[in-house]
Amino acid sequence: MDVTLILWSTNMPARHYKTLFKELGNSKLLKLQVTVLFLTTYIDWTLMPFIAKLEGLYLPVFMISFYMLLGATDGLIQPLFKKVKIYQIYLFVIILDVIQICSYMLAEIDILLFTYAILSIFTLQAITFEISRIHTVDFMKNEIEIKDYLMLRSFVVSSSIIGGAVTAMVLDYFDIDLKHVLSLLAFFGVFAIFIEYKLYAKFKKIVQIEETIIQRQKAFLNEKINL
Repeated sequence: MDVTLILWSTNMPARHYKTLFKELGNSKLLKLQVTVLFLTTYIDWTLMPFIAKLEGLYLPVFMISFYMLLGATDGLIQPLFKKVKIYQIYLFVIILDVIQICSYMLAEIDILLFTYAILSIFTLQAITFEISRIHTVDFMKNEIEIKDYLMLRSFVVSSSIIGGAVTAMVLDYFDIDLKHVLSLLAFFGVFAIFIEYKLYAKFKKIVQIEETIIQRQKAFLNEKINL
């Protein structure tokens, strides 16, 4: 009896994973979000250890602290973006990712300039990530329970960070040159941008439909008032 109870209690938490993945399978919008989140986080966390090494080699403590300070401002500036449309955020994400891929070429020209460029992009991405998280949670409340969405998001982020860190360890173990690492990440980045655009278009369509409905409702109410 005790053994059965123990087995039952240990299996209970595992059922939550099934629930999360079941909800994931029921929403195309959620699938796109998870794919984008995994790819972008995986790419950044594969690259991050290499950039951290370059930071230590080429940047003074002052500049490293400066970028950390900028990244910490996300909570201070979020109210400025309260009314921004969610698809506009994802359009900015696409632009940042395009710039990031283009900046890889700087590694062959000037490694110090490349380091500064990537750190600047990472800082903007971190701020955008926090802003998009709040807007996305609010937007997805009709698709999935907020608690489940946050757990799924955390699961995907943790998985992609672990995957990126392990990939960086393997690449370093085999002493893969940075330019080959960047070429690989650029390939994944182009694929991520393609998925991001699909998500951007999906969000834009949903928002525009909702705005059209609201405008029609307002027009209808005005007509009733004027009658």
